[in-house]
Amino acid sequence: MTLNKGKICTVVHGLKPTILMVIAESILGGSNVLYKLAVNEGSDLRILVAYRFLFAAAFMIPIAFYVERNRRPKLTWKVVWQSFLSALLGGSLFQNLYVVSLDLTSATFATAITNLVTAITFVLALCFRLEKLNWEKASGKAKVMGTLLSLAGAMLLTLYKGPDLFSWNTHLNLVNHGENVVRTHPNMILGAFAALGSITCYALWTNLQAKIMEYYPCPYSSSALMIVMTSIQCTLYCLCVQRDWSQWKLGWNLRLLTVSYAGLLATGVLFTMVAWCVHMRGPLFVSAFNPLMVVIVALAGPFVLDENWYLGSVLGGITIICGLYVLLWGKAKEMKTKVQLPKTSSGDMSKPLEIVLTPSQAGASENHEIGVYGENSASVVEANADEQPDEIRIVRK
Repeated sequence: MTLNKGKICTVVHGLKPTILMVIAESILGGSNVLYKLAVNEGSDLRILVAYRFLFAAAFMIPIAFYVERNRRPKLTWKVVWQSFLSALLGGSLFQNLYVVSLDLTSATFATAITNLVTAITFVLALCFRLEKLNWEKASGKAKVMGTLLSLAGAMLLTLYKGPDLFSWNTHLNLVNHGENVVRTHPNMILGAFAALGSITCYALWTNLQAKIMEYYPCPYSSSALMIVMTSIQCTLYCLCVQRDWSQWKLGWNLRLLTVSYAGLLATGVLFTMVAWCVHMRGPLFVSAFNPLMVVIVALAGPFVLDENWYLGSVLGGITIICGLYVLLWGKAKEMKTKVQLPKTSSGDMSKPLEIVLTPSQAGASENHEIGVYGENSASVVEANADEQPDEIRIVRK
């Protein structure tokens, strides 16, 4: 009985990262649904984004202060500047462009196209020479094919609508039909460009984060600093573009639910969960769960958002997800190959040292001990004097 209980505990412990990532993607899916409900109610999503980061800052600052209180390095102006750029790319621009795409398209479309992040990050890494193509290897071909598949899926998702596959009415629909705006094709194109802009900013942010972590290796403090700067940027931006103070009011309504959920859960709690999963299983494990959010939002769409499933959306979403997994497979294979490589490369492989004995040399006899020869009794043959031999062979002539 004790043995079985121990096995169950081991299995549950091994499933913790998987369970946490399912919860994390469910939280993100819920955040997207709430955003869409808020925009259909007439809320200004730019203000909701500002409130989201204000709530997230109030959550993250105490955690960062407590967890990293004894190992936080000195804050320099270089780190502050990098955090400002990080907040601009990964916070302000990414979130505001994303909510624009969410407003102009559907929640399913906006979440599906976010799976292009991995492909865009790979392309940018190639441009910045942070990634090698390695086309001659299977991993390199898989990364290229995965990127092309993802881009093809994005084009299909944007340009082809197709017939209505599923359309049914339920009593759970929460959309305010009186304020709905009929989507047109130009809006879809503009929304697609906004989505591409948002994920491009996010991809640039991921490359910048790697640099920040080199100088400031404190993930909680770095994220708290970024969130504070993002909240300041978004608030100043909203004060410049939105003068209707009624949009800033938070009552006991959907706006308060949206910003508290998005700020506390979808930003604060989510970061902690994802950071723990990255530490336990690595970034590829976390990226593999991204399509789950698309499935959750797509299932919620017909019930609570009055969104139908169209053939183009389904085919495009599936193609993007397939491209994502092909790219992740190539990256995983590449990482596995790097781990399995010998410590010395082929150019640094040691060659045997040959000591050739010739009977014509004076003093050469069967009684010589190995390694004790006169100056003229042996000749040493080496391919490269700088190489260290890993074996010595005696060759008698």
